[in-house]
Amino acid sequence: MHRLIPALLLFFLVAPLDAQVKITQGSDRIIIEIDGQPFTEMFTGSGVTKPYLHPLRSASGKIVTRRFPMEVVEGEAHDHPHHRGLWFAHGDVNGFDYWSLGSTRQGPQPKIEIRRVTALESGKKQGIVRTLFDWVDRDGKALLTEDRLMTFYSHLTQRTIDFDIALAALQPVKFGDTKEGTFAIRLAPQLELPSPKAPATPKRNGHIVTSEGVTGDKVWGTRAKWVDYYGEIEGEQLGIAVFDHPTNPRHPTYWHARGYGLFAANIFGVHDFLNDKNQDGSMSLAPGQSLRFRYRVIIHPDDPQKAQIPSQYEQYAKVKFK
Repeated sequence: MHRLIPALLLFFLVAPLDAQVKITQGSDRIIIEIDGQPFTEMFTGSGVTKPYLHPLRSASGKIVTRRFPMEVVEGEAHDHPHHRGLWFAHGDVNGFDYWSLGSTRQGPQPKIEIRRVTALESGKKQGIVRTLFDWVDRDGKALLTEDRLMTFYSHLTQRTIDFDIALAALQPVKFGDTKEGTFAIRLAPQLELPSPKAPATPKRNGHIVTSEGVTGDKVWGTRAKWVDYYGEIEGEQLGIAVFDHPTNPRHPTYWHARGYGLFAANIFGVHDFLNDKNQDGSMSLAPGQSLRFRYRVIIHPDDPQKAQIPSQYEQYAKVKFK
């Protein structure tokens, strides 16, 4: 019987190393590797004013998000330094701007700060990161708690992340009507729409399409179940799609999608999106009330049709949550 003990010890020591989705806690970030390759990192350190994932990579290893301002890369635009990788924030919560955190604004600022990591799990097919954040005002008073669950999946050709975000009000909270929000990604320059104002290199060759068939700059301010932004990066056709789950508030969401690579789902910015000041997309929560948002992000090869994004969305829409 004693001969089994070394074998069992070896099994438990080796098993985590075989995980296809590996989650590692760093000093100021959480590191996600898939199939032995780096995928992304979630930045949560003391100098971070709102958490973000940077960079995001395809299954082939190509970076699909803008690197600025974390890195300086030739050919990237240096506008909007608060557009960092993938993030979740809003531009008006009780009058405080959480969207623009990370810009060059001076003076006391609100902050989305990590309270604790509640779960890190690696696995052969998927891994999870669960974190608890406080949305605090300029005086450090918490207005909201954010319970965020992210699930990362192993796949041969695509990268998929599921987000389950629960916001609970600690004080009376009002999400104001502004286009500056909410679940957002800033894309690599190659995926931007072509523009004569853009640097000559890298070539901008991006396209935008929605579940409703709207394309290009016309996507901005429209509602759709999903949006896909795609183009060619280093000789490979790649796209990144965001799915809005049918259980989300005010589904289907409005989209704050810009040709320069900003890509955001936002249910609050109605008067901006409709260009009608008589509209009001704000939403209020009493203490103890909550909002829950669920999104899926898919980084895929090929265009949306070849990647079967419509059918992938239909499968996601059928997912039942507890």
